[in-house]
Formats: sequence, C-alpha cells, structure tokens
Amino acid sequence: MTTPRIQAFICQADYAQPAHARALVELLDSYARDPMGGGEPLSDFAKAHIVQALAARPQAFSVLAFADASQAEPLGLVNCFEGFSTFACKPLVNVHDVVVLAAARGQGIAAAMLRTVEALARERGACKLTLEVLSGNAPAMATYVSLGFANYQLDPAAGQAQFLQKWLD
Repeated sequence: MTTPRIQAFICQADYAQPAHARALVELLDSYARDPMGGGEPLSDFAKAHIVQALAARPQAFSVLAFADASQAEPLGLVNCFEGFSTFACKPLVNVHDVVVLAAARGQGIAAAMLRTVEALARERGACKLTLEVLSGNAPAMATYVSLGFANYQLDPAAGQAQFLQKWLD
C-alpha cells in the first residue's frame, strides 16, 4: 500500500462547516477541469448547490484531505454514495469522485482517503466498495489495485462488467 509522504489531515466532510464546503467545491471544480474529469469547470449552478444537495442526501458522504489539521489548505476529496447489493442484501458504497490536486499527487493522499472511506463503509455495514476509473488513468488504477480493487465479474466466461451511462437531459 502507498503511504503518504506528506502527513495529510484526513477527515469526513461536515457539509455544514464553511471550510469543508469551500474545500469540496474548490476540489470538485479542480477535478472537473482536469482531463480525467472532463476538462470543463463546474457550472455555476453546481458550485452554488452541490454542498446543500449532498447534505440533503443521507446516503452521501465525503472525505477530505488537508495539508494539516488547520484545514486551511485542501488537497483531496472523495465523494461517496451508499447503494444496495440485492444479492448480499447489504449496503454497498460507490466511490463517485476521487480528487487530488495535481501538486499533491503521488504522495499517497488518495490511498489515505480511500482507507478512511473503507472504514466508514464498514461502519455502515457495507459489503463492498465500487468505483469506476477511466482506462487511461494508470496512476489511479495502480492506487485502486494496491488497495484491493479489481475488475468486476461473476463468471470469467461471461466477461467483465461494463460501465454505461444515459443522460436524461
């Protein structure tokens, strides 16, 4: 496993705390602007409403990484949503966004945040973590594999699962 080379302060986000709310919007916008996040900034609507929308969903939680305990310099973010595994009849946690600022990458921050996510998922009684990653994002994939993530499949003869989407706009 990757160990942080900087001693980041990792915590579950408190959506009501202004410093956490600012960090979440700043980090999510940074991710959206990155080629791995689509290369476009968050909309003004998303910037204005994302924290309130997450706070309104009890199945949502986020983990933040800061440079230190002062929580003045945000470095990373993971947004998660609880779902449900019908086969296991237990909750699961989908890791929806993993963000580490470019200047802080390669320091083990994503791995540290994901270990916190795993602990929170276990507290919720989740049977598994899920996530999707672009095939060209080798550094992220290496981190996920080092933490025990693997491609989803039931029977190797049936192949691996594909992640599909359909926009409803």
